[in-house]
Amino acid sequence: MKNLKNVKNKPPEPKSVYLNRELSWLEFNDRVLEEARDKHNPLLERVKFLAITCSNLDEFFMIRVASMKDLVNAGYDRPDPAGLTPASQLTAIAERTHQMVARQYSTYNRTLLPALHKEGIRILAWAELSDEQRLFAAEYFRSTVFPILTPMAVDAARPFPLIANKSLNLCLWINQVDSDEETAPDMAVVQVPSVIPRLVNLPSNSGHDFIFLENVILQHLDQLFSGVQIGPVSCFRIMRNADLDLSEEDAADLLKEIEKQLKMRQWGEVIRLEADADFDKTMLARLIEVLSIHEPDVYQISGPLDLTCLNQLYKLPNCAELKYADYESQPSPLFNQSDIFSSIRQRDIMLHHPFESFDPVIELVRCAAEDPDVLAIKQTLYRISGNSPIVRYLADAAERGKQVMVLVELKARFDEENNIHWAKKLEQAGCHVIYGLVGLKTHSKITLIVRRDDDGIRRYVHLGTGNYNDITANFYTDMGLLTCSESIGADASAFFNMLSGYSAPTTWHKLVLAPYWLRRELDRRIELESRHAQAGRPARIIAKVNSLVDTLLIDHLYQASQSGVKIELIVRGICCLRPGVPGLSENISVRSIVGRFLEHSRIFYFYNDGQEDLFLSSADWMPRNLDRRVELMFPIEDPQIWQRIMDVLSIQMSDTDRARLMQPDGQYVRVDRRGKPHVDSQLLLCQQALQAAGTQAEQIPDFSFNPVFSQSREKK
Repeated sequence: MKNLKNVKNKPPEPKSVYLNRELSWLEFNDRVLEEARDKHNPLLERVKFLAITCSNLDEFFMIRVASMKDLVNAGYDRPDPAGLTPASQLTAIAERTHQMVARQYSTYNRTLLPALHKEGIRILAWAELSDEQRLFAAEYFRSTVFPILTPMAVDAARPFPLIANKSLNLCLWINQVDSDEETAPDMAVVQVPSVIPRLVNLPSNSGHDFIFLENVILQHLDQLFSGVQIGPVSCFRIMRNADLDLSEEDAADLLKEIEKQLKMRQWGEVIRLEADADFDKTMLARLIEVLSIHEPDVYQISGPLDLTCLNQLYKLPNCAELKYADYESQPSPLFNQSDIFSSIRQRDIMLHHPFESFDPVIELVRCAAEDPDVLAIKQTLYRISGNSPIVRYLADAAERGKQVMVLVELKARFDEENNIHWAKKLEQAGCHVIYGLVGLKTHSKITLIVRRDDDGIRRYVHLGTGNYNDITANFYTDMGLLTCSESIGADASAFFNMLSGYSAPTTWHKLVLAPYWLRRELDRRIELESRHAQAGRPARIIAKVNSLVDTLLIDHLYQASQSGVKIELIVRGICCLRPGVPGLSENISVRSIVGRFLEHSRIFYFYNDGQEDLFLSSADWMPRNLDRRVELMFPIEDPQIWQRIMDVLSIQMSDTDRARLMQPDGQYVRVDRRGKPHVDSQLLLCQQALQAAGTQAEQIPDFSFNPVFSQSREKK
């Protein structure tokens, strides 16, 4: 790190002033796992949190660990900012992940499974089934499971089959009973079907009884392998490298190139093997050999592999008392339902999801599609739902003859296939579709509507921190701004002209664009706070992001801290900055909030000598967002909206229930609640949204009131 201010009597710094990105992410996933272990959360919510940690870990391995292995295979050995080479990172990741997996299954086996059983939700072994349940399972196997299965023998004539990514498989030894010669047993593999539920719902006189599908198959293997002797049987699951190797410059057709890469994703290099704890040693050695995997990447597990299937339990009927109290996103009181455009003309409108409904954004696009006075609609789409109403309305607008331009980002990871589908639909409807920019992901969230009003042409703009996704808007916390500001409208036009043509970006009025100006503007504002502090004036920065990784930005924050700037950071996930280190970052605090909703909004506040500037953005503080993505930051200038957002920041900074405070070594501790009012920021924002929508106080649910919530956390 360079140019940090020298401080007298400065204590020794850590080996690095940065934390490793991958290990910091694992700490985030551990905070999610803490929610699964927290007895103050409703039971099925805890089960859901556990399933989330497993799906998170899958994606982490398929992308981050896979890319690290690629670096090692390429002989790359330069250390990261934390001082770790790719090889040493893999060693540290494996050690930390083995600990996490052990904790996941301890949570499942010792805590959640007994708690579920107590509530009448039983996941049974075959030996625990009643005669009636065994008959049901046998018939289910015969009628539904057996026709799907494909037993795959492995012998001299049939090589080991290609195993699909994330698939669950049974592996077994086969002995030929009619052979006169004594030969080594053959191996066979049976893939557990993913097209039917993993948890088989059994008949029960009370409650809900289940058995894992693989256990049903295991009990009926003799119907798949007749005339042979079946030896030991175990389950295994593999993870493959799913990071797309995309060379855009060489791709004549980006859409076709991504479609080709998606097909290859299923068959990338094996990077992780999960196996039963009692897996036959000889069989496991054979698997390790044929999959070309290393010992640290083998995870032997005491429990069912792939706990993401537990999400199935969350959908059980008549279990409301085992979940968070229902919350329905509230309508904004600022909209005139008969004319959404007149509402925006009257004043800027802020929407805070999921506390406030996402419906006005959908309604805006619908009205624009149907309104004969709307001349053009332009929009960026990054992640959209599988049945997106916004896409339907955009297609409808094009069919009505309006000018519709849509940038569909095909490189949105794990949403590529969905985005390709919608891009084709939009093209068929007559929209002008752009498939992103070469070398850059378009991550900004912006809609421009050009309308012929009574007093002339006016531009209506929506800017957001989150995706145009009507599903995730119900559980991602995001903010959006609706405005017809002339200066923002002019910038929006310039933005879309840049995307669709050869218009080089010049200085704009209000919007700050990455990768051109956003990094420079953030650096300038942090430096300005430092100057104010050095001059003896108050200086303060508050930033809420999902991830803080960029070392150049971290350096500027360290410098500002040493100058006396008070810096309060709310970072949900990865944070490579070390807070609270004397002489380095003692004026910086970092908190992470993990709750029923996924914190996703990006908010930046700068005191600026009393001017108090506030911005929303689509960008996190990572190199990819600042240098390799098209992102937008936009100012909040309406006084009422400004105050609303500052109130949200204040509530989150006061959170005692869902917040964890980051320590200099990267560990997190819960807030000390002694002498403080108990604040769950997300639930408080739910209650405020209900009040703003006109709900009477006595009708507002006490979301925290639950038999398990009513206990004091200090009694744990």
